This record gives sequence, C-alpha cells and structure tokens, in this order.
Amino acid sequence: MSAIYKRELQSYFRSFIGFLFIAVTLFFIGLYFSVYNILSGSPYFSYAVAGVISVFLISVPILTMRILAEEKHNKTDQLILTAPVSVGGIVMGKFLALLTIFAIPVAIICIYPLIMSRFGTVPMGEAYLAILAYFLFGMTAIAIGLLISSLTESQVIAAVLGFAVLFLGYMMSSICSVISTTGNLVTKILGCFDLYTPFANLLEGTLNVGSVVYFVSLTALVLFLTVQSIQKRRYSVSVKNFSIGAYSTGMIAVAVGIVIVVNIILGEMPSTWTAIDLTGQKLYSLTDQTKEFVSNMQEDVTIYVLANEDSQDTTLKQTLQRYDDLSDHITVECVDPAVNPMFYTKYTTGNISSNSLIVVSDKRSKVIDYSNIYESSFDYTTYSTTTTGYDGEGQITSALDYVLSQDMPKMYLTTGHGEYGFSSTFSSALNKENVEYETVNLMELEAVPEDAACLFINGAVKDFSNDDIGKVKAYLEKGGKVVLVIGYTEEDTPNLDSLLADMGMYTAEGLVIDQTEKNYYVSPYYLLPTQSASAYTSGLYGKYYIFAPYSQGIVIEDPDREDITYDIFLSTSDSAFSKTGQLNAEDFDKGAEDIDGPFAIGVEAVKPLEEGEAVLVAYGCEQIFTDEANQMVSGANQMLFTNTVSGFVDHEISVSIPVKSYEVSTLTVTQADIVWIALITVILMPVGCLIAGFVIWFRRRRR
Repeated sequence: MSAIYKRELQSYFRSFIGFLFIAVTLFFIGLYFSVYNILSGSPYFSYAVAGVISVFLISVPILTMRILAEEKHNKTDQLILTAPVSVGGIVMGKFLALLTIFAIPVAIICIYPLIMSRFGTVPMGEAYLAILAYFLFGMTAIAIGLLISSLTESQVIAAVLGFAVLFLGYMMSSICSVISTTGNLVTKILGCFDLYTPFANLLEGTLNVGSVVYFVSLTALVLFLTVQSIQKRRYSVSVKNFSIGAYSTGMIAVAVGIVIVVNIILGEMPSTWTAIDLTGQKLYSLTDQTKEFVSNMQEDVTIYVLANEDSQDTTLKQTLQRYDDLSDHITVECVDPAVNPMFYTKYTTGNISSNSLIVVSDKRSKVIDYSNIYESSFDYTTYSTTTTGYDGEGQITSALDYVLSQDMPKMYLTTGHGEYGFSSTFSSALNKENVEYETVNLMELEAVPEDAACLFINGAVKDFSNDDIGKVKAYLEKGGKVVLVIGYTEEDTPNLDSLLADMGMYTAEGLVIDQTEKNYYVSPYYLLPTQSASAYTSGLYGKYYIFAPYSQGIVIEDPDREDITYDIFLSTSDSAFSKTGQLNAEDFDKGAEDIDGPFAIGVEAVKPLEEGEAVLVAYGCEQIFTDEANQMVSGANQMLFTNTVSGFVDHEISVSIPVKSYEVSTLTVTQADIVWIALITVILMPVGCLIAGFVIWFRRRRR
C-alpha cells in the first residue's frame, strides 16, 4: 500500500494537478476568510468554511477524475491488479494520497483562527470544529470521487458524474423537502445520502458524534464499494467469477447494513453522550439549574413543537433533545402545521408562528412563541434587526415550572420614596421565575397585601413614614420576607434605619472604599465583593463577580446573637473602610474620621417567630439591580437577583435562566492589516503554489 501511496502522491505533484487543487482551495478559502472575517470583522470562521464548500463540489471531481479512470483508459490498471498487492491496499493507497493533498490546505487554514485572535476574541472551539467539518466533508467527497473514477475510463465522465453526485448529496435535504414536507419512506431513503445536514450540524458549534460517524462510515462504505468495483475486473468470466460476484454482492449488503445500523444506534443515543457543546456561549448546554429542576420533576409534561420534524429550528431542536434526554417525564412531539393547522387553538386563542412551543401538563399549559426564543435588537441607522441572544433554555425551563406549579407567587415593589423600578432585564427575569410583581404605595394600603410572597424596597432615598414602616414591620412579624436595597442619601432616614436596627444591623456612614485590588474594578469605589457559598450566590460563587459600585457598608452589631441568624454572602476585604465627610471620587486615602471595615454588602437576617420566621435581606448598593451594573459582569447581578427572589417565593431552585448572548465583539482590524492579510491569503499563497507546480511540471517536460 505504501508503494501505491508514494507513487500516486508523486504523480499528482509532477502533473501539476496537485498544486492546482491546493492553489484553488487556498484562493477561495482565503477570499472568504478575508471578506467575512477580516474585512467584515466576524469572529466566526465557520462563515468562511460554509461559503467555500460549494466550490469544493467542483474541485474534488477534478482532483479525483484521473485516479482510476486514467489507469483503465491506458490499460495500466492490469499491471497494478496483477501485482502482489491487495485491491484494498490499492484503493487505500490512492485514497490516502488524495487525502494528503487535501490535508495540506486544511493544515494551512488552521493558522487562520490564530490570525483572527490577534484582533479580538475568537470562539476557537467553533473555529476548529468548522475546520474538522470541512475535512470530514472533503474526505467523504474524495472517496465518492474515487468510486466514480473506478466506474469509467473517461476522465471527463468521471468529473461530470462526480460533480453530479456530490451536488445531489449537497442538495439532498432540499430535494427531500420538495418531495414531501411531512416525510415518507422515499425521503428517509434519500436522506441517507444527505451530505450537507451533518456538515451543517458541526458548523453550529456542537461536536456531534453522529455527524462524525456518518462521514467516517459513509467514507468506509464508499471505499469498500470501490474495492468491489475493481474486484469485478480482476477476474475473467467463469463459474468462479459468478461465485465471487455473489459473494461480493452479499458483502455489499452486509456492509450497507452495518453502516445503517451504526448510524441508527447513534441517532437513538442521548444527545448528552453524542453531542459536545463547543460554542463560546454554551448555547446547547443546559445549566445546572435546569438539570436540577428537571431531575426533581415528578409529573409528566409534553412539549409540542409546531413544525415538521425535518424543518425544525436546528438550535432549538438540539436544546429540546437535551431536555428529552434528561427525564422520562418530558416528551417532545412535533406537530406539523401543514397537517394539523388548528392544533394550537386548543391552548391559545391568538395566532402563533411556526417553530413555537406549547408546554402541557395535567394542570395547565403555556405557549412559547418562536419570537421569544431569540433576543434581537433593531438598528435605527440601518433599519436592520440583529439577533443578539438565544433564550431557548430560559423560556422552556420557566414554562416547565409554570405548568407544574400549584400557585403563582406574587411580589410587591414599593414606590413613593425614590425607589428604582425594574428594567426589562429584571422584569423578564421575574417572568421567567413565574413570579408576578406589582408596584404599591403603602400610603394607599392598610397593610402589606396578604398574598405577598415578598416585599421589595429597591433603593429608597426618602424615608418611610411612621405608618408605612409600621406596616412593613407588621408584615415581618407575621413571617414576611423583605428585600431592602439601601439607597444612598445625605438625608436622615430614621424609620428605614429602624428596620435594620430591629434585625441587629446598621449602615456605616459614607461610602465604602476597598483597597484590595481583587475587590474592586478601576476605582476602589467600584466594589467586587467577596462571595460566600450561599443560596444567594448559587451558580455565582467561584465563577462570576458581582459588581456593587458606591456601596454602603452594613454592620452587624452582634453576629453571635441567639435570636437572629446571619448569613453574610457579600462582603468587603479586611482592608476596606467607609469614607466619610466630603466625598471625592479621586481621594482613596484613609482619613482619621473614616470607619474601618470589613463590611457586609449583602446579608440575610432570619428571626424565628412563634409561627414561621421573619427574613430580611439587605444590600448596601442601590445600583446593584440596574442594567448598568449588571452589564459590567455579564449578567451576574441578574443571577443574584433571581436567586434572591426564588428563595423568597419558595422556589428551591431558580428557574430564571439568563439569555445566552450571541454578541461577540467584532474583530478590529486596521486597513493596513486587511491589505497584507488579503494579499498573503488570496494572492501570494495560491500564486506561489501555481508557480511551484508550473516549475516542477516544466522541468519534467524538458527532460
């Protein structure tokens, strides 16, 4: 086999075809790379790979057309077939020679993501997975070209048939959808030769073992068929030939059966075993919150997908598959709107779009419109909409909790004292947590409503009246739960202060400065508090920072009190102090009047009652639950918010999963860099290959 391999490899480079193939491949990949990634600044190398694959359908047949057809035409195949080399060795030698030629440009483009990383953040896992997908597609295409070349003596016919077969494989998914939108036996059979779908699955960012095995097994099958094709020419027509022919036919049937069975088995295996999420945002992975929630499910839920099984949104399909694999209590079913157009009317009176979900339990149902699965933003300068995030997991987990919950908890947000409202980010988090909330002015009520699962005071800068603070304290004494986000003000707030005092706490005068570098960002006033393991920092502790700018320090008078239990889950370092007097944004030195730390920034105080317990959670930063603070730590403050709320409304596990952002910063490439990168990848390397090939070919011609 090695002799055949060396012979073929040398022949391709001596005949100029090998250099031409490499040059053409590098040219088109370099062109798409320069346009999509360098000029446009896209950090996704898969865009370039997806763009160049159509060119590959033409270049591979040209590369493979002569490999066996020329041997047959010149009758030199008889010399090889009578040599002491097995037919399998001949086929593998030729195949590996072709694969080596293809591997050269693939190895070169492995450098491209590294070039991109010089100009910004690049999801490397997705980039190299795209290159793997390209290599696997090319490997299978080369095997197909080799088989077709073995069937004819004409190189032209081999090239034309090779292109036709590869084009059919590339377009098979679309052909099947034209034949039948619902799928039938014909489309299932044709779908076995769908080359593009497994390739596209890998480009999505998931290392799908099924796709890898599909390409490898199909390549092995095609090479086996090539061996059988050559085998028939090795023997003359005789009784022995008929026995070998029958044997070959049986082996072909066995080989096809093995390939089909292997792919079916892999298709039935849980996606957690066969799909590895390599996306930078972990789009297809389920969070620990979801896994824990689903593992605790005791009732059956059906998720209906309003789409044909073959036309589902690929990202959403992978997410749903992971839910289905997690629990026997979850069943995912596709309902084709073309077959059953009125199915959704059993669950909603409004219109919903294709690919929407309907989550159904014995208690209730919830519709998730497809428009809510993806987060988008509108650019008023270009009048275009850009998809910025994927919220499949967040919407589905929230819907599961909704359809399984006995009652919907309610939270009240106080107003009238300069409090912060909730932005859409935090309101959405509450909706996902299946918590209703309502703003209330306590002056208009006789007491905190009886159905309040929680009372939220979000950064009040004006004091409560005696009557209003009395209502809050009465609510606590009945086993209520209060979140107090302390607002910074120079006015006296004795009534709000008394709410803390009743729980054995007070706020230090001034604003906290932390001089430990790991505990602040840019300015010592911009705190990154130390976290302790707690229900409030679940999913955050050891993984993410919390951003708490301009915080007030919370002091516990007696941490060892027997009647109140304290849980300090956010705190400053020991070197922190509270700056008093006239504050200066650039004065970070400790003065004589300043108050030594450390301080609590987030603390829970629990006071047992005769029936139940009073719970007060205090935060020393009025901006902690704002979009500005939340964006500084990529959504970690929102996670803290949902952990706080979920604990107060008796959710053992928070079901509010943040949107998984699509937004990766674009590459910032200077005009000079664009020029030299394009010059090298699009012109110099391809032209260099052509010149080298021409020189070698010309020298051989002169000999």
